[in-house]
Amino acid sequence: MTQWEKVSGFEFTDILYEKRPGVARITINRPDALNAFTTHTTKELAVALEDACYDDRIGVVVLTGAGNRAFCVGGDAKEAESGYSSELARHLHKVHSFIREMPKPVVAAINGFAIGGGQVLQQLCDLSIASETAKLGQAGPLVGSFDSAYGAAYLTRVVGEKKAREIWYLCRQYTAKEALEMGLVNAVVPPDKLEAEVDRWCVEILEKSPGAIRGLKAAFNIMSAEIRGLEVLVSDYLWKYFATEEAKHWKQCFWEKRKPDWQRFRRKQIFPGVYEE
Repeated sequence: MTQWEKVSGFEFTDILYEKRPGVARITINRPDALNAFTTHTTKELAVALEDACYDDRIGVVVLTGAGNRAFCVGGDAKEAESGYSSELARHLHKVHSFIREMPKPVVAAINGFAIGGGQVLQQLCDLSIASETAKLGQAGPLVGSFDSAYGAAYLTRVVGEKKAREIWYLCRQYTAKEALEMGLVNAVVPPDKLEAEVDRWCVEILEKSPGAIRGLKAAFNIMSAEIRGLEVLVSDYLWKYFATEEAKHWKQCFWEKRKPDWQRFRRKQIFPGVYEE
């Protein structure tokens, strides 16, 4: 593959963007942070995905994380301490849209933890191949966060409503084998076989008619297109929630490894984070 350090003058620092005939590979390159994304990371992902989307030489895109510990564990905790910005939401919306709407398959190569926003990223990909060592799950309600659009509503289409509620309400982590059984991933392979297996799937896709693939992806997306609108609407609620005492309390308790004072927040809720006295 040829590594691209720039796209239209944009220099990558948080991701690796590589191309070979027919395939673009995007790697979140923050292994020391378990490939958690910052606002800048999502901006770079959006730029690379857009480039791959409109490059007619590319027929399939691979999304993965650097190293063998994590695919992506969602938003970076250090950035979260000072509060997520609306800029992050804007770039993340673009990332989600390009994965879903580009007229070519996006394949997730899950090489470790896929948690929180990272799990949402792999879930949005057309196909997911996981290492046997991968762990998948949600953490939102555990850390004062949630994703009720693609993260929750679309998850019900993937694994069913009962399982989706379990994943979000309990914030458990699931093995690759368990993820395969619930339909959250397509295949599970030994860690040393992951790259070769992803390459094999890419070759199989490239051998198919690109026009037919394009039509199929559009048809599949029709069944959940309304969730794109839901994501935009719900983001207003989410950012108001992030600013509440409740969200800050759960986040702080998680990082300080102490139990939250949940009874304090069980009063009648009037608005996100605003309670009846």
